[in-house]
Amino acid sequence: MRSPRHLTASRVICLVALATGAHLALASDRDSSPMGPMIRQGKEAFTHETFQGSGRVCETCHLQGGTVPGKRPDGVSIPSLTNAAVIYPRFNARQGKVITLQDQIRSCVSNALEGTPPAYGSDPLNALTVYLTSLAQGKPLDMGGKPQ
Repeated sequence: MRSPRHLTASRVICLVALATGAHLALASDRDSSPMGPMIRQGKEAFTHETFQGSGRVCETCHLQGGTVPGKRPDGVSIPSLTNAAVIYPRFNARQGKVITLQDQIRSCVSNALEGTPPAYGSDPLNALTVYLTSLAQGKPLDMGGKPQ
């Protein structure tokens, strides 16, 4: 049985970006690092992709690219995504299991956007994961921590 702190592929990608210094300007549209194109692809998906759903995009709820607190369609406030990449994996009591950042992204696409979640290992899912990781630059790992 895996420990809740077992490193997933998405966590390894995040850690490599942080360890290599690729995180220094990741959220910037002008990022010239090797991660830059994937960050821009993720930001583009975050702000424009409906995933064949209801017409909503991630930014419908997660305002300003997820960098500030947002609101669900029912008006309930939600935290920013600036530390999302450093608090996953985390235990989801409702599901009774540990979920990864990629699991959460797919859940949001399926539920909030009423769309078709990108497949594990796909460029769209990896791009969204890399984009959200870029928002967490400089933040310490806090697996299971609280969203900010």
